[in-house]
Amino acid sequence: MFGSGRKDAAFFSAFVNHAKNSVDAAQMLAELIAGIPATADPTMENAKRIASRIKEIESAGDRITHETIKSLRENWITPLDRADIHDLITRMDDVLDFIEEAASRVIMFEVTAASPEASELASIVVRSCEAMLKAVGLLNDMKKAPEILELCVEVNRLENAADAVHRKAIADLFRSGNDPLTVMKWRDIFDSLESATDSCEDVANVVEGVVLEYA
Repeated sequence: MFGSGRKDAAFFSAFVNHAKNSVDAAQMLAELIAGIPATADPTMENAKRIASRIKEIESAGDRITHETIKSLRENWITPLDRADIHDLITRMDDVLDFIEEAASRVIMFEVTAASPEASELASIVVRSCEAMLKAVGLLNDMKKAPEILELCVEVNRLENAADAVHRKAIADLFRSGNDPLTVMKWRDIFDSLESATDSCEDVANVVEGVVLEYA
């Protein structure tokens, strides 16, 4: 079993803590988007508070990433291939980056209306992060390989679903009659949301490779 040593366990704890941050940030992002329009919050103060908290979580994820890479430099013996550890933690960092980017764009663009596809994409981001958390949480026990691989398949399925929602959202945006500025704003937000699910799939692909190598 992996993770029996203190140093080994530290790497797996980093994966889990990073994934937990992604779940927390994704849930907050979904709350943020669900609050658009917020007639009781015309100054977007609540939205700004949520976005600020997401930024704090993203910064915490950066610290985990940096500490993990620092540990890679300082330890010759690691529980997984060094390249796999580096790929996994950096791709997990990408997930948080895109979540934070989406939240930041909502505030920066001062959006006042959201389509159903925005909430649907945000929900898919949440579910993708939850599946990612479950997968990395089992990674130190290769006896759970079948369950891990099933979670990876689920992340891939969710990414495909996000692609379909993203395509519809973009098509709706570019229909004649839509305000060009609104089109530009929401295209960027939709792209950030879809990129978050892409990054979850990247994580799942690394996890799948690890399982196939070590199981």
